[in-house]
Amino acid sequence: MAVTRRSFGTWPSALSAADVATGGVRIGQVALEGAAVCWHEGRPSEGGRGIVVRWRAGAGSEGSGDGHGPEGGRFDLVAAPWDVRSRVHEYGGGAFAVADGSLVFSNGDDGRLYLLAEPGVVPGGAGVPVPITTGGAERYADLVMDRRHGRVFAVRERVGAGSGTAHALVTVSLAGGPGEVIFAGSDFVSSPALHRDGSALAWLSWDHPNMPWDGTTLWRAPIDGDGRVGEPARVAGGAAESLFQPRWSPSGDLYVVSDRSGWWNLHRVEGDGLVPVWPGERECGVPQWGFGMSTYDFIGPDQVAIAAVEAGTWNLWSLDPRTGTANRIDLPFTDVGDVRAGAGGVVFTAGAPDRPRAVVRWDVVTGETRVLSVSEPGPLAGEAISWPAPISFPTGDGQVAHAFYYPPVNPGYEGLPGESPPLIVQSHGGPTGATSTAFGAKIQFWTSRGFAVVDVDYRGSTGYGRAYREALDGEWGIADVEDCVSAARYLVERGDADPERLIIRGSSASGFTTLSALAFRDTFRAGASLYGVGDLEALARDTHDFESRYLDRLVGPYPEMRDRYRERSPVHHVDGFSCPLIVFQGLDDPVVPPAQAEAIVAAVRARGLPVAYVPFADERHGFRRAETIVRALEAELSFYGQVFGFVPAGEIEPVTVENLPQHQEDGEVTL
Repeated sequence: MAVTRRSFGTWPSALSAADVATGGVRIGQVALEGAAVCWHEGRPSEGGRGIVVRWRAGAGSEGSGDGHGPEGGRFDLVAAPWDVRSRVHEYGGGAFAVADGSLVFSNGDDGRLYLLAEPGVVPGGAGVPVPITTGGAERYADLVMDRRHGRVFAVRERVGAGSGTAHALVTVSLAGGPGEVIFAGSDFVSSPALHRDGSALAWLSWDHPNMPWDGTTLWRAPIDGDGRVGEPARVAGGAAESLFQPRWSPSGDLYVVSDRSGWWNLHRVEGDGLVPVWPGERECGVPQWGFGMSTYDFIGPDQVAIAAVEAGTWNLWSLDPRTGTANRIDLPFTDVGDVRAGAGGVVFTAGAPDRPRAVVRWDVVTGETRVLSVSEPGPLAGEAISWPAPISFPTGDGQVAHAFYYPPVNPGYEGLPGESPPLIVQSHGGPTGATSTAFGAKIQFWTSRGFAVVDVDYRGSTGYGRAYREALDGEWGIADVEDCVSAARYLVERGDADPERLIIRGSSASGFTTLSALAFRDTFRAGASLYGVGDLEALARDTHDFESRYLDRLVGPYPEMRDRYRERSPVHHVDGFSCPLIVFQGLDDPVVPPAQAEAIVAAVRARGLPVAYVPFADERHGFRRAETIVRALEAELSFYGQVFGFVPAGEIEPVTVENLPQHQEDGEVTL
């Protein structure tokens, strides 16, 4: 193939912003019902509407099926305008449950729970969903069906109750009658797990100022033959031990993931204590930003399917919980989650650098895998995909941080002689979270145009043990910024990045890292913030209940340490900004209110620096609509072209950049 030399950033790409948006289906929460598999999809092409999809082996082939009846294929269980979504903790999750041919789901528009009986009989469901809660100030998540007693266990969030927000573990009658409060003794509750014979219930709780990855408590209560839940007893955990995903084995034992060793490992409850099942420097838990998360399940009494991450890469393992013997299942995936087992198979979501996240079924007997649904079936061929290379590099305080580096890749194109590519430094949100090595169309959008990307797992990220996670305690805005700066410098020294075209971008918490890097360091030449935090004080005062004390650990108690909050808030240090900035913001964002973005933009504008502001009506925290995603990507590309003086390939809608010098606005750079 002939190679064309063309300046980095100007390469024509087969992957358009529209491809990224319309292909970016968000897949999660897998549930099994006999031989059928259900999962949740969020579809940007339908305005971000949440849908439950049902698949059953038979007539349907991979990712297809006409859905004419329950004999085989796949189809949506709920039609428009129903929106399967929970807003408990604002991030939701665990928005549906299935059992015995019935579906219960939370509707995003009104927060009520609805029952759809026997939805698998015809495509689109049978009949009209029937409300079983009253709505109003109540929202529900983490649904678990209990058909023996005609009810659902759920986490209920009651907004504006008394002095604030109240959370409780409750039952909701499938007949729509009054339910029962099971537990309301803590600030937060999650993860109800019903014993397989219905004789007991387990769950987790935690209290302010902890987040669930800081410290949680495991509870257990008996259930009698009439369905009455008895007095709960504390089993394990506390303020300094993070527990994750209680689950009952087929033999009736209770299991839970604990980080008491410094790593999220699987444990079994025995007597008054926990016994490690598979100890090691690997993580089998994830931060509970949402409900309904699952990293393991029981294939049988002596076999567990369990996902584990080591050095940023996930694998699926088959584990004997009695002997601790584990065998890695040979699968072509590097990111695995939402693990559910039953009917001779394990179903999970997974992805790899060349494989978009998908719902996958692994047959325990034959070892075969089958893809049931793909999230991002993009137009890039294998040779056009940039693969992440793990890097570790020195950073502040003599520590080592981690990241994945994506080089620019586009068959038929290479940069000009002596030219290094512009580098986009990005990091995950949270800030408690981690990068993913699954195919990401948004990263490939940049690499296919000639940008290099480094995705940073800064100190505070999960997947590297509790000590690495806690390295951000008291250091948010310091350690994460240092790690992003160090990643950029490391790649410049390697010759993999142009020091005059270093970009930092981020959303939500990583938007704060972006703004902080621009306010307090002079490493970067441009920045992009998507609903990023600019004012830590405003975040501490105005955010929702789940995160209202999050900053106590990351920054310090507020208002006692108000001076530190102001010292680290970019909005108070705009005199440190010295490069162009573009800001994207949802106007209905309850986590990071628009006022924060607008204050940053106004301050940068007043300094005479190039700045662009792109607000979106009807968008919350995280963009869901296809048209929003398209506009944001194209505007960001246009912005970089204008500030660095190149013309991007293809037809894109330009963005207006204020305070831009005329010589940069018009000309294409000549090299």
